[in-house]
Amino acid sequence: MPEQTASPDIRTEDVERPDAAVVRDALGVGIAVGLSGFAFGVTSAGSGLSLAQTCALSLLVFTGASQFALVGALAAGGTPLTAAAGAFFLGVRNAFYGLRLSQLLALPRALRPLAAQWVIDETSAVTLAQPTRRAARIGFTVTGLSLYVLWNLTTLLGALGAQALGDTDAWGLDAAGPAVFLALLAPMLKTTTERATAALAVLLGLGLLPVLPAGVPVLAAALAAPAVLWAEGRRRNGGGDHAREEGR
Repeated sequence: MPEQTASPDIRTEDVERPDAAVVRDALGVGIAVGLSGFAFGVTSAGSGLSLAQTCALSLLVFTGASQFALVGALAAGGTPLTAAAGAFFLGVRNAFYGLRLSQLLALPRALRPLAAQWVIDETSAVTLAQPTRRAARIGFTVTGLSLYVLWNLTTLLGALGAQALGDTDAWGLDAAGPAVFLALLAPMLKTTTERATAALAVLLGLGLLPVLPAGVPVLAAALAAPAVLWAEGRRRNGGGDHAREEGR
């Protein structure tokens, strides 16, 4: 009888990974990111939103980048429409995560609407890193639950703290939200294309800030992605044409 070997795409230690290890990693992500809700609470309250509005955003929207974009645009004087539009475009990526996770988790239909609330960057990253469906479900559930609970709790504490401090600008806490958002984003930029997109988005946002209404520069910065992809395509096609010319 031939000896069975593990698939080259799956390491044996991953296949046999205990549930406790998945829970430990998921809790690590949930706690680390969940504490950032404090910065959102401070930023939201400092931008003029009430305690109820701030908490409702975390309870119902629950996607950090979109929440920071929304309150940031409002704090800069943007209209609710432009602020909501910027937040919406940032949140669209979660729909694409959901398409992949729905196949991987294969949850019962009754649970899917509830699980959709937890489909964000962090839960997707933990889930997709697991080698089996059981581990993926554990990772998704633990990350989502711990992050949702802690994010909402720290949002409440941050908003209460901002109200107690009064003028958040005087304390420099108005910069807490953008700083946390950049700290979360930076480790995700691993390729040259991703870094070029981020750099161009920053240039567009800052460059258009003095000439466009508040909130609109955020929308304009979204043009960085198609612009970089178009340039990358031209570069590759140009390289292919050059190679064909040399081959003649």
